[in-house]
Amino acid sequence: MLSSPEEMQFLQLLLKLTRAKKTLDIGVFTGYSSLCAAQVLPEDGKVIALDVSEEFTSIGKKYWEEAGVAHKIDLRLKPAIDSLNELIDDGEASTFDYAYIDADKGNYRQYVDKVHVLLKQNGLVAIDNVLWGGQVYDDSATDESTVALKELNAFLLTDERWDLAVTTISDGVTFLRKV
Repeated sequence: MLSSPEEMQFLQLLLKLTRAKKTLDIGVFTGYSSLCAAQVLPEDGKVIALDVSEEFTSIGKKYWEEAGVAHKIDLRLKPAIDSLNELIDDGEASTFDYAYIDADKGNYRQYVDKVHVLLKQNGLVAIDNVLWGGQVYDDSATDESTVALKELNAFLLTDERWDLAVTTISDGVTFLRKV
């Protein structure tokens, strides 16, 4: 469930290139993706990190401290949809530069829609696991996560709110730029 070092290194480069300052990390797990983002953000940068597990996210907290970036990470423990709705309700629309989505696959489509509201124009999204070990190409694969990813991939091909690039980095990463 942990993102690969190659993927995180590439995403760090993109964060630097886009001069991202305010980011979302949807699906923190043990904190690696939040750590990687925080490491390359400016000193006043912020990662809003969304997860439901105190158990797993607590693993990352000590590494955030050790790396000297804990002050950049705002961890919110509740369903990500609730946190995203709160951000929108709090007037945070069009204020984020970047979002990384690597959480419960069944909600990816909803996350994309909420992130669209929260991103600035030209903001960047990276969606992890879009190839799902090749299962998205297998017509006989009908488990909930695979079906959700198949539907997301098909939808994004026609969603004119984004420029799109699908890569084979790690388990497949889709990049979206808000137009």
